[in-house]
Amino acid sequence: MSEKIVKPAWLKRRIKNSGEVQATAALLQRLGLHSVCQGASCPNIGECFGNRTVTFMIMGDVCTRNCRFCAVSKGPVKPLDPEEPERLGQAAAELELAHVVITSVTRDDLEDGGASHFASVVEAVHRAAPSTTVELLIPDLKGDWGALKTILDSGPDIINHNLETIEPLYETVRPQADYFRSLELLRQSKLLAPVVHTKSGIMVGLGEEEGQVFALMDDLRKVDCDILTVGQYLRPTGEQREMSAYITPEQFLRYEKEAYRKGFRFVASGPFVRSSYHARDGMRALKNPSRREGLL
Repeated sequence: MSEKIVKPAWLKRRIKNSGEVQATAALLQRLGLHSVCQGASCPNIGECFGNRTVTFMIMGDVCTRNCRFCAVSKGPVKPLDPEEPERLGQAAAELELAHVVITSVTRDDLEDGGASHFASVVEAVHRAAPSTTVELLIPDLKGDWGALKTILDSGPDIINHNLETIEPLYETVRPQADYFRSLELLRQSKLLAPVVHTKSGIMVGLGEEEGQVFALMDDLRKVDCDILTVGQYLRPTGEQREMSAYITPEQFLRYEKEAYRKGFRFVASGPFVRSSYHARDGMRALKNPSRREGLL
């Protein structure tokens, strides 16, 4: 049995159950929508729901893959809901979102990986909330770049696809994914739609070394990735992969400084950072680089 790692003080956070949290949860329930905030047991749910910010999860709440770090349910999936795009657009309008993040479970059962559904959702948000900028966190589509073009043609502002971890850990952390395919998705995004910004994120505390994280940053910059997020891996339940270490705030700051030095246009690096955490700040930084918070 491995030695238990004691959670440090900087990772202790009280979840606030404010009226806004309850109102946002009620809206999702009323419209029959899922959020990754709830499905993935995100530690920031109180803060984000309290600010009426949501990362929507489309195409159901059951995933066809079995990543070793994720708490999203696995098993048989349901058919796509053709009315989901319009309901999500309605939610974005009701919440008066300036920036919306939309992700999905991985649907390897679908011929296009759900690309056409993603496109329908983006178009619905544009109709219902035309001033809202749209960020998509998409799966790897099994390397189908035609499907990727379908998504890009719908007009998102940011395409996010997470590497999640360093390449040597893929076999044990993401056995159904491929590090180089994920990098190629980001490269193809820039080739197919140069005006769409690209973003990726990783978790640390899975057994990686600092130099390996720096090498991953280099790989992302080679495909012209604009935004990077770095956050602490926290084991959602006893069924997921064990963590190897709690990363200190000082180490997160080193990652942030190095990422900016390597040329990323916006970086969020910290214990509570998740892929969509403070995503609106990244959009603002892309529009106005002088506002970025990073240290060079």
